[in-house]
Amino acid sequence: MSTLDTFFVTKIYRAELNDAKHADLNAELEAASLSIAEDDEAGQRWCEKNGYPGYTSYASLDDLPWRVPAFGQLLKLLNTHVAAFAKELEFDLKGRKLVLDSLWINILPPGGVHTSHIHPHSVVSGTYYVTIPEGASALKFEDPRLGFMMAAPPRKPKAKPENRQFAYMAPKPGTVLLWESWLRHEVPVNEAESERISISFNYAWR
Repeated sequence: MSTLDTFFVTKIYRAELNDAKHADLNAELEAASLSIAEDDEAGQRWCEKNGYPGYTSYASLDDLPWRVPAFGQLLKLLNTHVAAFAKELEFDLKGRKLVLDSLWINILPPGGVHTSHIHPHSVVSGTYYVTIPEGASALKFEDPRLGFMMAAPPRKPKAKPENRQFAYMAPKPGTVLLWESWLRHEVPVNEAESERISISFNYAWR
């Protein structure tokens, strides 16, 4: 007789805010993101200096939820989902909370990529998807054990999702994805014919 147990599970949280109730919010976020990208000269300079495709407010603006009401409304929704994710992960927060540390706009043009990375100094990271045109890339996650696999054979093309070395999450407008900040991820090349707009964020333990 044999048994099979599963340990050390990597969880990714998904919620959909794409019903009629949230349609106006998404439209406001799209308009605000495009307007901010056009006016944010500091952000534009940072993107050009660092070879960043498209636009991000990551290095230039740190007050979007207080600057723009739509981002403040989004923050309230994100707080609820991050709390639910923390509960699912069974974090012992010792009386403290996970609170927003940073939130920024990403506008990825056709042909643009966001290379593989993690989010240091944070506990939970995530992205809210504003505009996802047809052909836009999914978010790609990497098995955190990949660097230790050395002589492991490749996985079968139709392997179960939990046995694969990479996982792809294809979002829609209004999708929220959350993951633990140590999980390496990337955005493959945007093969759509228009911009892919998203809002990323980090939560810290305070």
